[in-house]
Amino acid sequence: MDNDGEPAFRNAVDPADAATYRDAGWWGDVTLVDHLRRHAAGRPDDIAYIGDDGRLSWAALDAASDRVADAIIAEGLEPGTRVGAFIPDSPTVHAVYLGLEKAGVITVGIGARANAREVAHLLRTTGSRTLVTLADQGDAMGAELRRALTDNGLDLTTHIEVPVFEAALGGEIVVNGAATSAPRATDIDDRRIGPDDLSFINSTSGTTGLPKCVLHFQNRWLYFHDLAARLGGLGSGVGHDEVVMSLVPAPFGFGLWTAHYTPLVLGATTVVSRRFSTTHALEMIERHGVTVLCCVSTQFLMMLNDDSFDGRNLTTLRSMYTGGEAVPRERAEEFETRSGCTVLQFYGSNETGVLSGTTPDDPLDQRLLTAGRIVPEMQVRLLDNDTLEPVDIPGEGRPACRGPATCLGYLDEDANADLFTPDGWMLMGDIGSIDADGYLSVTGRISDFIIRGGKNISASQVEDEVNTHPDVGLSAAVAVPDELFGERVGVYVELHAGAELTLDQLLAHLDERSTPKEIRPEVLVVLDALPRSSGGKIAKGQIATDVESRFG
Repeated sequence: MDNDGEPAFRNAVDPADAATYRDAGWWGDVTLVDHLRRHAAGRPDDIAYIGDDGRLSWAALDAASDRVADAIIAEGLEPGTRVGAFIPDSPTVHAVYLGLEKAGVITVGIGARANAREVAHLLRTTGSRTLVTLADQGDAMGAELRRALTDNGLDLTTHIEVPVFEAALGGEIVVNGAATSAPRATDIDDRRIGPDDLSFINSTSGTTGLPKCVLHFQNRWLYFHDLAARLGGLGSGVGHDEVVMSLVPAPFGFGLWTAHYTPLVLGATTVVSRRFSTTHALEMIERHGVTVLCCVSTQFLMMLNDDSFDGRNLTTLRSMYTGGEAVPRERAEEFETRSGCTVLQFYGSNETGVLSGTTPDDPLDQRLLTAGRIVPEMQVRLLDNDTLEPVDIPGEGRPACRGPATCLGYLDEDANADLFTPDGWMLMGDIGSIDADGYLSVTGRISDFIIRGGKNISASQVEDEVNTHPDVGLSAAVAVPDELFGERVGVYVELHAGAELTLDQLLAHLDERSTPKEIRPEVLVVLDALPRSSGGKIAKGQIATDVESRFG
């Protein structure tokens, strides 16, 4: 409880900020459940989600989420209880999230690729003793998963198993091994999550280091949706005429925005899939007339590399929202040329939300070489990385912000010391520049530099150059230890099917491009596939472990 006797998760944001942002029209009092009920009442039979196992209409989505809420309430879980949701990307995961919102509990979103040890870590860290899974969780079926969690030191109080709602809406919900037919809850409107309440906890995607738990509330993502729609023309006609396909896992920030918040606000049909496959994704765009594609850079590069790309009818595709990692300019332009859509990106993070964004009206170079113009209400500034003092704009430094899209911070207060400046500005983990026109460009990650002979080399710059080789599908630049220079420039690559590549061949290609010598790789490692994190990004932490075993 707080000092007024109200549960601490209620109205978790600073009241002065909440008042300011409401007065400006950036925040409001409508929740996702309100949007769901609006669509279910007005367009009950229209399709909300399409997944690998079937579809959910708006009415069915509302009904499925009611059933989840009823089961939670029947078990006696109090509002504000933290409940883990470990569900593969599907219409069902969104029904579960909405059901937990209706029940007034806080969702702990767990990526579908997490193993039992990771699930146990997130549940333990967040204090969650209840876990929602599918009845058949695939490689980790419910009972087996529960045993694995116990083996990792976590004893669940409640395990709720839900059916795949899009396949069998009337399927049983099982609580602690027994089927339940929970009575209809009558107090949902008194319990459900408000727009300023702590509503969702997810983790950083874990490309490096251990994941941290990020605290979310609805108004930050509802603001993000409104900004993205305004800048990108999303839903510029009738919002529910859009068909969105999100390839980003739902528990993570990019996935929450594109697969959960935007569809529920617009009433758009949204296509999701349990596993990313380039051929399957292209097929779904063609079959369902997708108008808006949302994916990380790695995914659209892999789609470009698919032999079936040019044979697909992608004419409905109007725009692609991408980001989450460096966007290679030449390949992004290639995607536009071959698909006919416009590539858009926003710069931000799970924690900060958004600092800048591009629009279809931006000149090509600004759209593909920068992360767009800074968002005025996010009060973006650049800081000296050593002193954290502001630097002049135009200029270069570490981006920081404070505004309506930022999260509440990390669950771990010690981690917040690295996220916030002493005076409350939220930090990005990058070095960037802002020009005289307000366009922000990322020049590299603070933690993603190779320091060779005292010179900082941006890994993203190396990757951009290596990715231009016609045989390279994906690359990850890393520091390789060296006795003389401290570190050398190494690069791990995933090649197109049937291709071969030597370091000499790669260097010859870079020589033809006049690539600066300091960012040319000195070590090349070819893998069948680069490792990926839960969020779909290249998992540099795993690559660093491989570097240590090979070269340490």
